[in-house]
Amino acid sequence: MNKGRPTTIVIFGASGDLTERKLIPALFNLFRKGRLPENFKIVGMAGTVFTTESYLERLYQKLQQHAGYTFTEDEWQRFSGYITYFTGRASEVEGAQSLADSLAVLENGVVNRLYYMATPPGVFPDIIQSLGQVGMLAEDEGWRRVVIEKPFGTNLSTALQLNKQVHEWLHENQIYRIDHYLGKETVQNIMVARFANTIFEPVWNRNYIDHIQITVAEQVGLENRAGYYDHVGVLRDMFQNHLLQLLTLVAMEPPISFNADALRNEKVKVLTALRPLSGLEVTRNTVRGQYKGYAEEPGVDPKSTTSTYGALRLLVDNWRWQGVPFYLRSGKFLTEKYSEIVIQFKTPPHIMFPMRPGDEIRPNMLVLYLQPNEGIHLRFEAKEPDTVADMRSVNMEFHYKDSFGPTAVPEAYERLLLDALQGDASLFTRTDEVELAWRFIDPIMRTWEDLGMAGMTTYEPGSWGPIEADQMLARDGRYWVRGCQLC
Repeated sequence: MNKGRPTTIVIFGASGDLTERKLIPALFNLFRKGRLPENFKIVGMAGTVFTTESYLERLYQKLQQHAGYTFTEDEWQRFSGYITYFTGRASEVEGAQSLADSLAVLENGVVNRLYYMATPPGVFPDIIQSLGQVGMLAEDEGWRRVVIEKPFGTNLSTALQLNKQVHEWLHENQIYRIDHYLGKETVQNIMVARFANTIFEPVWNRNYIDHIQITVAEQVGLENRAGYYDHVGVLRDMFQNHLLQLLTLVAMEPPISFNADALRNEKVKVLTALRPLSGLEVTRNTVRGQYKGYAEEPGVDPKSTTSTYGALRLLVDNWRWQGVPFYLRSGKFLTEKYSEIVIQFKTPPHIMFPMRPGDEIRPNMLVLYLQPNEGIHLRFEAKEPDTVADMRSVNMEFHYKDSFGPTAVPEAYERLLLDALQGDASLFTRTDEVELAWRFIDPIMRTWEDLGMAGMTTYEPGSWGPIEADQMLARDGRYWVRGCQLC
């Protein structure tokens, strides 16, 4: 284990689903791998009444359901000895002071602290203010870092206000805005594939790339999240964070180092270069849809205009990407669950080979599969044996499970929690990133809301989404690459 100053991990909202399904399993696995600080404590706090003993019993049951790995009783007994639970509300000064007094006794000395906001977003500012008022954010003795879950605001104005509230008590280097998508090994591999392999970077530009597609498809519907999702919709839930973050990693210039600020500086440049969409441009370059039966889902407003599917055509106005369209799409209740990035290259400018009438040479494609079946596929043309010059598309494939083993890819929260503990903010979003993403999404969101059901398309549950999304690409002479069709 890592030596150094003792560290306390404080989880607010410790009785919630995120803590039980993601945070504790991730921390437990880091403990099993020997990656947590040598002297650490985990303190959970929530309004739900538990003793530490009853809380641990609940965690053990949830771990057996959600851990995703096997563990021994001895491992759990050793890990659970580091966990303490307090009942209370840190959003109130009295609750925060009670926690501060309890931690002073529990820690008995100078420690570092990581505070994790696993609570509803509306409570973030109140908790941070209460912690600040009782002196729990001061870095006089050890560092103090705060991990804030998404969504970070619901539009530009709320994001600006939340940043203002948070910065009243915290410096930017203390704030870790988490997007769990950036913790995925396959997302991080985008940078390695681009910048550690010289075969890609020379052709990673408008001279050779025809267009890029980014898809995050979900097979499930609401899954009892109607109270949240019906007020959020696909733009807030997926595009403002996950998909725009993926776009920045694909489109950014090479950072001068893997330093957090160098990396985030390049991502900000991409967001700054996005061509704004508003008014008629939104109607021409976006598609929004709602799956049939959504308005009948329990907890959904029968007159809901919430979009469960979105497709956007974006342009990045800089030297590298001028004129190259980026097509982004995401939706619920689609045919299958997968996330991928398709880089489609241009066709050769001249075909010297004899081809049968009607035949066309297929463009090369590089596909980064983020989930499932994580890996990379490269499609290129090869001559068919025993022909004059007939060609067929073939694939070169890399799969994580084949090269590194079936359990090689850890949960995203493991990487992100470890980075936060080590002070590496590379995979966390900075203030200007958040605000720029909202500045781009806000006009689209307002246009969609102003239109209401006018312009809303519908699609069958279990389909690939509305046909209008196919038509948007067809107008450009292109089509969606669907699922693992290149495997």
